[in-house]
Amino acid sequence: MKLGNVLIPVTDLDEAIAFYGLPVKFRDGDRFAALDGGGVTVALAGPAEHVTASAAPSYKVDDVALAVREMTGRGAEVVRGPEEGPHERRAVLRDPSGNVFVLYSPL
Repeated sequence: MKLGNVLIPVTDLDEAIAFYGLPVKFRDGDRFAALDGGGVTVALAGPAEHVTASAAPSYKVDDVALAVREMTGRGAEVVRGPEEGPHERRAVLRDPSGNVFVLYSPL
């Protein structure tokens, strides 16, 4: 078994595609878009395809503080600012559609 995608419900597919900034592999109108996450597909589900209430993918980054600044510049809201956890530096943010996600970098 392997992870096929991370499903993320969104309110506006165009806004979500622009926000995540990943290459689009497949799109079905305003219903669904599969983005190339570099090893895992990020599946964006428009309102007609909401099968989950939320998702919380985690993204590995080189510099958490820099990534937080970049994402807030694109409309993210900080839920928990950069902090050191037991194994990583991390931050929790919320995207423009209200989904929570994690940015992390190993210590």
